[in-house]
Amino acid sequence: MAEGDIHTSKQGDKWVNKAEGNSRASNSAPTKAEAQAKGREMAIERGVEHLVHKRDGKIGERNTYPRSRDPRSSKG
Repeated sequence: MAEGDIHTSKQGDKWVNKAEGNSRASNSAPTKAEAQAKGREMAIERGVEHLVHKRDGKIGERNTYPRSRDPRSSKG
């Protein structure tokens, strides 16, 4: 993982985006979809990975930006 990867996760009654290395969330949203969209934008701007966590805290989705930085050569 690169320094500053973006994590979208549930925190209390809201969803937050937090950059790795930061102690506080960058932004929050009432729904997962809204937070995920903001997190994706942040990751694209910074050229880092976006990790979307499930309610239980496990990683449910992982996206690398730009795509050329993805170390895997899978089609999925």
